[in-house]
Amino acid sequence: MRLPIAAFLLCWPLALSAQNDAADQARAAAAALEEASAQLDRAESARDRVRALTETIQAFEAGLAATRAGLRQAAISESQLTQKLASREGEVAQLIGVLQTLGTEGSPVQLLHPAGPTGTARAGMLLAELTPALNQRADALRTDLEGVRTLRALQVDAAQRLQDGLTQLQAARTALNQAMANRTDLPTRFTEDPVRTAILIASSETLDGFASGLSEITADEIEPIAVNLDGQVGALPLPAQGLILRRAGEADAAGVTRPGIILATRPRAIVTTPTAATVRYQGPLLDLGNVVILEPQADTLFVLAGLDVVYPKTGEVLAAGTPLGLMGGETAQNGGGLSPLREGTGTDRTETLYIEVRQNNTPEDPEAWFLTDEDG
Repeated sequence: MRLPIAAFLLCWPLALSAQNDAADQARAAAAALEEASAQLDRAESARDRVRALTETIQAFEAGLAATRAGLRQAAISESQLTQKLASREGEVAQLIGVLQTLGTEGSPVQLLHPAGPTGTARAGMLLAELTPALNQRADALRTDLEGVRTLRALQVDAAQRLQDGLTQLQAARTALNQAMANRTDLPTRFTEDPVRTAILIASSETLDGFASGLSEITADEIEPIAVNLDGQVGALPLPAQGLILRRAGEADAAGVTRPGIILATRPRAIVTTPTAATVRYQGPLLDLGNVVILEPQADTLFVLAGLDVVYPKTGEVLAAGTPLGLMGGETAQNGGGLSPLREGTGTDRTETLYIEVRQNNTPEDPEAWFLTDEDG
């Protein structure tokens, strides 16, 4: 699966001087995409293919985010230049008139000044001083006009490449769904008891109550290998690329507060394990929708809620970076769904992932555990 968007990501943002950060992101994303694509070509086992597809999707998401940022900046720059030129229409008309006058070759009579030779000399000196300034203004206007044309061409090209990238990303997601369905080699720590699970869900009115009873829904549990997250706390990657929409303890529109954070993601964003963990539960729960509860170490739980597609089963042991599933929503499948001024503003992140951290069944601020200063 060779992905031509990588070459595009390397060059397009560099055309805009105001986009150094976006260009750096694009280069890094392109390099990651090339590496992931190479791994995908080499992948033979289901496990290798899942890893390669996961990295490919993550690289695509990062690269498309950088492309969106560049596309939006190009649209803003074009709009600013267009408004600047529109506000100077009168000046432009006068300048063109003066330049046209200077460009015409007058007769000897026309070149005579009413004040005589002295006036003619003074007028000539004034004209000699004025001409470079007029030429400079003309050059500036010409540069602005060329800038508008360049930015417009870049937008058209970027929008098409972005659409191609979205199509390829969707193909990679479909391939990942199939690869996850083909996996049969995941180790398990315990077997879920569906009857006990149903009873616990029915009797739990809060996440606290459900979390405290998780140990009751297992059978044939194997003692886990001792794991310690010391040194990783505060540096764990977020499960998905996105922006923090609501922090721990912040009230939503209905006045409801939760101890976790809400991450705004784009539709169909991939969700992965921040670290190696056991799946303690997966499925619908309370008012949280689809929930995955991970146990990275003893007495510590990561609660992830809001996924649309969930891959693992309860009891499975997952490595860091393993795909947990996909967010919901529909991605734009035509050019009309890609608004340059909308992309990159956060309004295109229509899905929400709830992230809660519990230690000894007591909620902790997820921002103390995860790196949350990244714009996904």
